[in-house]
Amino acid sequence: MQVTPQDVADAATAIQSHVLRTPLVASPRLGELLGTRLWLKLENLQHTGSFKDRGSCLKLQRLAQQPEPPSGVVAASAGNHAQGVAHHGRRLGLPVVIVMPQTTPFAKVERTEALGAEVLLRGESVAESTTFAQELARERNLAFVHPYDDPVVVAGQGTIAIEMLEDRPELDTLVVPIGGGGLCAGIAVWAKHVNPRLRVIGVQTELCPAMRARLRGEPPPVLRTHTLADGIAVKNPGVVTSEILAQLLDDLLLVDETDIETAVQLLAAQQKVVAEGAGAAGIAAMLRHPAVFANRDVGAVICGGNIDRRMLSTVLLRGLQRDGKIAKLRISIQDVPGVLARVTQMIGAAGADIIDIEHQRLFNNLAPRQAELDVVMETRGRAHVDRILLTLEAAGFPARAL
Repeated sequence: MQVTPQDVADAATAIQSHVLRTPLVASPRLGELLGTRLWLKLENLQHTGSFKDRGSCLKLQRLAQQPEPPSGVVAASAGNHAQGVAHHGRRLGLPVVIVMPQTTPFAKVERTEALGAEVLLRGESVAESTTFAQELARERNLAFVHPYDDPVVVAGQGTIAIEMLEDRPELDTLVVPIGGGGLCAGIAVWAKHVNPRLRVIGVQTELCPAMRARLRGEPPPVLRTHTLADGIAVKNPGVVTSEILAQLLDDLLLVDETDIETAVQLLAAQQKVVAEGAGAAGIAAMLRHPAVFANRDVGAVICGGNIDRRMLSTVLLRGLQRDGKIAKLRISIQDVPGVLARVTQMIGAAGADIIDIEHQRLFNNLAPRQAELDVVMETRGRAHVDRILLTLEAAGFPARAL
């Protein structure tokens, strides 16, 4: 293998003053729900919000320490890798160019520029941006910083395992998201060195299981990157990382979009942890494959927290709707004065809080003196919604939950 335990140990010494030693926190409530003893490694607390700080820090330090350092560095990324490289490039005085796809949300461009990088929007995908970045590296004599397929970067990411096992040596299972494989490969190198019986479980989204296909020697399926876990939606796994994981990975589990969404919701509700979709993938795997983790001492790597606020709001509201704590009712009424006030008074008296209401007379097949109310309300849960429906029905207002 191109990465050894000594490489990881040396990386930990090199970066310890420049990245956060993130906490490994117990999560008894979530662990009880999942049927395991659970600890969360909060890499979402790093300066740029993800584990990418580690590998970027080590790689750029090594470049800056060369007898003839490069005139600057270039990377291709639409997210966390970009910010990690930009942050440490500024700290080390290395000019940084980041190539992003033309479709990258402006907020990500703005955050990367705020860290001192020159941002170029080129290509329709990260793959196209990578090709441009590599050409730019040759033209400008810049060092290209790969997000995962680099032994130095892998060693930097592996420092997470050192911290986890120092804090909780009793852990018997580590669950780690996999995109290109740098994070999981680095963790596996150290974990298996410390305890060969310690299980390292990788997680990928069903929409983009490229590493799983690579490790199984299967032709890659149709890969889709439009997923809540976009941070691990990598179509081209690393050569270095694939070699390591082929030898050291115990299992690679797949999760779907519902699993990931639920995991983001649970982390926020149960642990008050904000995780991006990729960061919540380990919890998603525990939801989808509970038998793999039952009654185990599990360390889950929350690898990032850079979720768009609008998306986070949507995910949390969908969770409330799924739990019945936000409900939408369609109520049939007689379209006469006073009925609307009566219905809203009944809902309020039942203990629900009306968020929105729409009085619909036109776009339905009702008689002219009838109408429908669409009422969005906050409730205490599904049982509460059912009681409100019964109350309305008893008062002569047929209603149903949408």
